[in-house]
Formats: sequence, structure tokens, C-alpha cells
Amino acid sequence: MKQITRIRVEPMRLEHIPRVREIEQESFSSPWPKDAYRAEIEENQVACYIVARDAQDEIVGFGGMWVIFDEAHVTTIAVDRRRRGEGIGKRLLLALIDRALERGARWMTLEVRPSNAVALSMYRAFGFRDVALRKRYYSDNGEDAVVMWSGNLRDPESHTRLAAFRREVEF
Repeated sequence: MKQITRIRVEPMRLEHIPRVREIEQESFSSPWPKDAYRAEIEENQVACYIVARDAQDEIVGFGGMWVIFDEAHVTTIAVDRRRRGEGIGKRLLLALIDRALERGARWMTLEVRPSNAVALSMYRAFGFRDVALRKRYYSDNGEDAVVMWSGNLRDPESHTRLAAFRREVEF
């Protein structure tokens, strides 16, 4: 991994969407529809979307989730391809977990492509476990999705793991 980059995380706003879409289009083979982020920000009361900004104030990544009762579902995380390997994805996931906890979540879930070894490794390092396989989940190529669940985000083991990641990625 490259040196950890100083990153500031803040709520995604409408003016961030053009840059978010650029990162999304270079990161995913099936980007969301053009107005999806606008709807998530303006209309979805369970949604939480964030952006990562570097020291030059450039948006270098983003993430999002829905929090329903005590469960958070990560909907997306992406990092500018030129900035991968700098710990930005970890910083985004940590920020999502913190916001999920603030909203009362105890658990977190997500789907990820089996071919995305970097993401799988990061999620596993954060304590997520593979719990199921959704066959032909991704519409662009029919790839399966690995369904992953965190352990209880409020238990001592999770707190210890998150504290270690905080020391690694925060300044």
C-alpha cells in the first residue's frame, strides 16, 4: 500500500455528483442511472452518502449506505483509480461504519464481486464474513455477488478492530 493520504470525509452534496459520477464510471462496469445520487440525497431518508476529499480539496472517493433499524447496507464505495492503494477506501468504510453506529446500526452488510479481490480483502480485514453467494447478481456480466456481513459493530472485538483502523488512517 502507498502512504496513507490525509483525507477529510463529508456528506455528499448535489454539487459533488458530477465528480462522483466520474469516479463511479471509471470504477464500475454498470454505473447507476444519472439521477440516482440526486434521489438518494434528496429523497431517501435512510440513505447516507459521503465523499472523501484530499489535502487539495479534490474529491477522490465516495461511499454510501442505507440504515434501516439496526442494519446498515453498504450500497457503494469507490476511489479514484489514480489514488487507489492510499487507504482512501478504508477511510470511507470506517466513516460509513461510524455513521451507521451513530444512526443505531449494530450490523452491516454488502455485496461484492468475487473478482474484486482488493475490496474482499479490505472487507474481511474489517471483520466482514462471507455468508452467501447471490448467483448472477450483476446484470452487466452475470457475475455472482458475495454477500458479506459484519459481526456486531458494538461488541468489544469490533471496537478494537475499528480503533486500529482509525489509528492507521486518521490524522
